[in-house]
Parts: sequence; C-alpha cells; structure tokens
Amino acid sequence: MFDVHVHAAPDVIGRIGHDDEICAEYAEAGFTGFVLKAHHESTVGRASALTRSSGLDVVGGIALNRPAGGINPDAVVSALGSGGRVVWFPTADAHTQETASLPRLSDLETRLDRAVLAVPPVLTPGVRQSADISLVLDLIAEHDAVLCTGHVSAAECWWLVDEAQRRGITRFLLTHPSYTVPGMSVAEIAEFAARGAFIEITAYQLWHQPGMSAARLAQVALAAGDRLVLASDAGQPDSPQPPEALRQLVSALHGEGLDKGWLADAASEIPRKLVLS
Repeated sequence: MFDVHVHAAPDVIGRIGHDDEICAEYAEAGFTGFVLKAHHESTVGRASALTRSSGLDVVGGIALNRPAGGINPDAVVSALGSGGRVVWFPTADAHTQETASLPRLSDLETRLDRAVLAVPPVLTPGVRQSADISLVLDLIAEHDAVLCTGHVSAAECWWLVDEAQRRGITRFLLTHPSYTVPGMSVAEIAEFAARGAFIEITAYQLWHQPGMSAARLAQVALAAGDRLVLASDAGQPDSPQPPEALRQLVSALHGEGLDKGWLADAASEIPRKLVLS
C-alpha cells in the first residue's frame, strides 16, 4: 500500500508520532511508501532523510499557506528543485478554512492576523491574492509534480483544473472534496473525475468529519470510479496509527459492498503511480 496523505511530528499541533516512528509503522505494515504532509512547512528534507534511512519511498512537498509566503513561486522552486513531488494549494490559510471555523495557526498565536488566501475566481475583502499563481502552475507542469487542491472552494478547484489542463498538468488530485472544505456534492465530484481529476477520500473523514459515514463515502468512491485515491490523512493523537487508519477505510468501504480489489488499487498502485511514475 502507499499512503498519499499523512501527518507527523514535529508540528505545531500534536501528532501521534514523529517522522521516524510513523515511517517505522509503515515499514512494519508492509507499505511501499507514503507522502508526508505539513500545513506550515516544507516536508521535502524530512521525506528525503526518511527515504535514505528506511528504504521506503517517502515523498515530500509544500503547502502554499502563509508560512510559505502564500501562493509563492519561490517556495515552489525550492521544494520541487530539492526533490519534492507535491504542491498543495492553501489548506489551513484558505478562506474556506476561516469561514468554516477550522483550525488555523492564528488560533495558536493570537498576535497573528487572520488574513486568508484564495485562488481566482474568488475575490473577497481581506483575501491575499498572488500575482504569481500562473508561475506556480507553470513550475508544477515543468516538474511534472502533483497539484493538490488543498482546502480551496469548489469554484477555485474548477479554475485550477482548467488552468492545469491548459498547461499540461496531468497529476491533479482533489484533496478530500467531500470533506467539510470544500464540501462538494457527489454529482460535482463525478464531474471532476470525468475531467480526469483524481479524487481523494481519507480515513480522517470517518473519524472526525461531522455527519460523515462509510455509506456516504462509498457514494463518493463510486462517483470517482477509476480516479479514486484512498488515503489516511492520519497522524492525530485521537486517530488510529496511519497504516491501520487506511486499512480501516478500505474495510469500511468494502463493507458497503464495494469491490475489495478496486479499493486495494486505490490505496496502493493508483496513488503510487500518481506521485512517482
């Protein structure tokens, strides 16, 4: 299996284990690798060190939140030029995160302002726009990296998929589109899959998303079809260990009548090829 979305310590919030501990869990569980994600710093160096020490394929990237300078081509050049493979558009600092009252860095340090980030076509008061978004997209295309939509809205995801395809970006992953943010409908998710976007479902949604159920996630999976990607998005102290979280997600969806072989591919070969091939 290959987990395309996991969090580990060190982080500004509590995590279930440090990088080496999480990596050891994956190795013991027989995973071939994983993508290490952080909302507030690049994980490229951390991932490289884990690859060298473990022999697993550990992948890093950068989330374009305020600590990275927002939608910042300098940060993208640094991350991708150092071997990173994944660029997440704003997550913790997306305007949707603030509107939904989901956690932000400014919750931990009240002296920080609460300015947020957005992608065209969203234009709202107090939103910091980047004139460099076109360069960021061009850099992702040139490095054949993975564009993850982060926590931006459905309208922004549509803009991103249009721009990505215009530039020849083929590695396009909708970050948990059925999660609270961006909160897409099953019908809209099916439209994105028809456009060639990969669709992520996470184990985190089962444990922590209000009102979510395995039955609802099964509907999302069917809408995704052969573009389905299953991930843990684990690392929280009140979640299972990441490998077990992903296995429980597969089991829960299988319990809804979905084909186990298809689900296994969505948690292994499909995400691995998306990130590495």
